[in-house]
Amino acid sequence: MEYKPSLLKKPRLSEKSTLLTKYNQYVFDVDFKANKNEIKKAIENYYHVKVEKVNIINLPNKPIQWRNKTFKNGRVKKAIVTIKEGQKIELGI
Repeated sequence: MEYKPSLLKKPRLSEKSTLLTKYNQYVFDVDFKANKNEIKKAIENYYHVKVEKVNIINLPNKPIQWRNKTFKNGRVKKAIVTIKEGQKIELGI
């Protein structure tokens, strides 16, 4: 098994992200300090695909109420990665 870089946390599997796979786009949760170049290199090294474009979405803290207590979940950074036509990433979809 190959080493997975620590800046790639997990692929985000949702209804919208599975629809984006038709357009060769995949969504990942990434480390908040990672930039586009680091994400591109990590995806290319781990999944052995050619990345064409990386878009980043920064989501702020969001208060969550659970059992009459209010918590803040951590900040999340999502990366939408577009890969070269004809290549595929197996995510267990």
